[in-house]
Amino acid sequence: MDDLRGCFERAFVEIDGKAREILSSVRPADLFKNLSDPIIDHFTVGECIIRSAAVVEQAFNGITRRLWDDPFEWTLPESLPDKPAIEEYLNEVAAARADGFRYLTSDADLLRSIPAPVGMRSLQEILLDCLLRSSTTLGRASTGLDIINSKH
Repeated sequence: MDDLRGCFERAFVEIDGKAREILSSVRPADLFKNLSDPIIDHFTVGECIIRSAAVVEQAFNGITRRLWDDPFEWTLPESLPDKPAIEEYLNEVAAARADGFRYLTSDADLLRSIPAPVGMRSLQEILLDCLLRSSTTLGRASTGLDIINSKH
């Protein structure tokens, strides 16, 4: 395993672990509780966990299948209404991510460019953007959980 590829893989595993940690820490009644807090952009903890994972799903489906569709429709709270459903979705995203890293066999692969939603982009650019967006959204989930816990 090359250094940069391994760093990317570890970063994505950390995001997955943090998502699962937040999910296990939030009470079921608070999962989709509207906090009306500008820090988390009026999303709930559950929605932020789901959206964070959806960013990863979209990127890895784009890399491996050239399928750049936003998984918005099948990641709505109505489709993933509780912790077990969200955990199953996280498992699906982890599998897509693992497939993606099997596709990326070395650091040299990260320099390749592929058709992305907006022009050609290197795989490295795609992964960096994905990490940034996913971790930012997951940070909102963590902040939401902190807000909920401070009120209990």
